[in-house]
Amino acid sequence: MYAQIQKVLEKFMGKASIYKYGFNLSPMYRRSTGRIIAVSDDLYSVTIKIKLSYKNSNYVGSIFGGSLFSATDPIFMIQLLNILDDNYVVWDKSASIKFKRPAREACYVDFIFTKDEIDKIKTDVANHNEIDLVKHIQLTNKDKSIVFAEVSKTVYIADKKYYKQKQKNKKLKKSTL
Repeated sequence: MYAQIQKVLEKFMGKASIYKYGFNLSPMYRRSTGRIIAVSDDLYSVTIKIKLSYKNSNYVGSIFGGSLFSATDPIFMIQLLNILDDNYVVWDKSASIKFKRPAREACYVDFIFTKDEIDKIKTDVANHNEIDLVKHIQLTNKDKSIVFAEVSKTVYIADKKYYKQKQKNKKLKKSTL
């Protein structure tokens, strides 16, 4: 549904604006209490903010860990889906979070890809058909002097034709059992 809405909106506005406002208006993302505050025009850089509020405050007055985790969860996958073309399949594969200290103030996270990194992804997928990309991010205060948590995300990226054939083979294998 969101991808279809995006295609219509692309006739009227840029991908960066759609990305920012789409996330911030989406009920799924709003529940995380995270807000996208900046998106580069090429989508290679996204910054989010997670404010401490009554909606995400835990028993001891810091930001609930689930809020921190869910606000970071979808960003890399959707970023890559928009940076790469339609010849790729992108899925979140796994994630982990390591809490460093209680977040009693707003947290900020930068999700960054470089042109070299995107080129390497395309080359690796061309050579291996599918890859697992591991990205690490930190949830920090505004000036990045305090780290509240570290997140590790694994994103699966595959050539779309390869992926479709792989899924077809799995179905065939199941039907013969």
